[in-house]
Amino acid sequence: MLNGYQKLWWIPIFIIVSVGLNGWLPVVAQQTQNPSPMREKVRQHARIPDTTYSEKSIILSGVLSEPVTIFLPELQQSKTDKVSLLFHFHGAGYVVDAAVVQQRIPIAGICINLGAGSGIYTREFNARGSFQALYDTILTTLKEQVGKPVEIDKVILSGFSAGYGAVRSILAQDERPTIDGVLLLDGIHTGYNPPGTGLYYGGKVDSTDVMAFVNYAGESAVDNSPHSFLITHSEIFPGAYVSTTEATDYILQKLAVDREPVLEWGPGGMQQLSIAEKGRFIVMGFAGNTAPDHMDHLHNLPVFLAKLLEK
Repeated sequence: MLNGYQKLWWIPIFIIVSVGLNGWLPVVAQQTQNPSPMREKVRQHARIPDTTYSEKSIILSGVLSEPVTIFLPELQQSKTDKVSLLFHFHGAGYVVDAAVVQQRIPIAGICINLGAGSGIYTREFNARGSFQALYDTILTTLKEQVGKPVEIDKVILSGFSAGYGAVRSILAQDERPTIDGVLLLDGIHTGYNPPGTGLYYGGKVDSTDVMAFVNYAGESAVDNSPHSFLITHSEIFPGAYVSTTEATDYILQKLAVDREPVLEWGPGGMQQLSIAEKGRFIVMGFAGNTAPDHMDHLHNLPVFLAKLLEK
């Protein structure tokens, strides 16, 4: 027969569990990831080789805080006087070069690298007229290099990782050329409200830094829209701020667009898990929470750019 002590051994445990479930005990602190330090070896992670694909590139200095590289298509031999402009923020120039030469239409690739973190891209293009000034300089340079008048067909903004900061600032500006397409490659973040409190812990997405994307997505999602918007994202969970998955979910929620689960191979050995589409707005979710998974989005820029242009 159990004595009194043995009969009551479970009471402290019951109290601890009960109090914890009722929120009286502090919850475990939220952990960060950013990204997982694991080594991922299952997926292919195909990479574009570090080489030059087009015959001509130009370095512009003094326009921005860092030099700007322009990769020119062979416009002299082109049957059209129209050229599209791809402004890509954050990522190796040879990837941008490969992306523009693989398209079916003549595109000039403008590669802009300002440093680490989205803040530096945001600040560079927050100034009124900053992107318009860069755009005008590009037009002047094209005219000088090509040797004949050039008509701009489409203006496309592409941001990988931290480069989304520039895209966001440009979309929010009133004085700028028309943006015909936006491509975000695993790079769209914002803060939690309260700061550092994830959605699981009761926090909410701070909408301030994503409203420019919500607005452009809304414009792209209507029938016969002149704009195209493609978002790709991984499963990386930064912890201290909103992940690309959570930020994209917020946009989809605002537009009342649902994801559909898929399980298929993507470009370069990526594994696609979901898709959401309305009008010319499309979201593609991919597996992976490691650094190689993150870089997959950049190195498949040629494929994602082609998909955006098809829209």
